[in-house]
Amino acid sequence: MALHSILVKAAWDEEAKVWVAVSQDLPGLVTEAETTEELREKLQAVILDLVELNGPPAADLAAEIPLYIMHEQVSKVRLRV
Repeated sequence: MALHSILVKAAWDEEAKVWVAVSQDLPGLVTEAETTEELREKLQAVILDLVELNGPPAADLAAEIPLYIMHEQVSKVRLRV
């Protein structure tokens, strides 16, 4: 597996009241948490597990790789009309 960075997209699930995170860079990466801080911590653990499960890392895999987490939350502003 050749990973040079991981892009995670996190969206707020209003009904479940959790952040849901997925990534196309690492197959199987899906997790959720109530806060973005908890999500970041969970992502660290999930990523380590998935890298191990996918077999030995590529020879050119760096000891540390950048993790980009993009948060998306939609809210509304009530206008005075």
